[in-house]
Amino acid sequence: MSDPTPLLFAADRLADRFRSMPQRSLTRLAPEGLSLARRLARREQAVAGGPARSELPDAGIFAVGDQIALAAHDLAEALRDADREEAEAVLARALAEVEDAYRLATTRSARM
Repeated sequence: MSDPTPLLFAADRLADRFRSMPQRSLTRLAPEGLSLARRLARREQAVAGGPARSELPDAGIFAVGDQIALAAHDLAEALRDADREEAEAVLARALAEVEDAYRLATTRSARM
């Protein structure tokens, strides 16, 4: 499998950004962060297989950073046993989405 370190670093950085965001910005950006966490969780589920689980719950705006980090770490773990080609494709897409979300969160919250 490809090295998941860049994904984990990017997800942890984004999670920290959400954790340190002013509440006004967090209120505005939390739905997008939760959407990202849910996409990462669905990818982890698809890679890991097994029985379907329920969707990642909305635990509130103050939990979004933790949900992003958790979903990214779970995805990285699931990719350990995945086909190398599949793992590389999933990692690349997940990393791009996390980096895009970081840019969005940094740009939007800076305007506040």
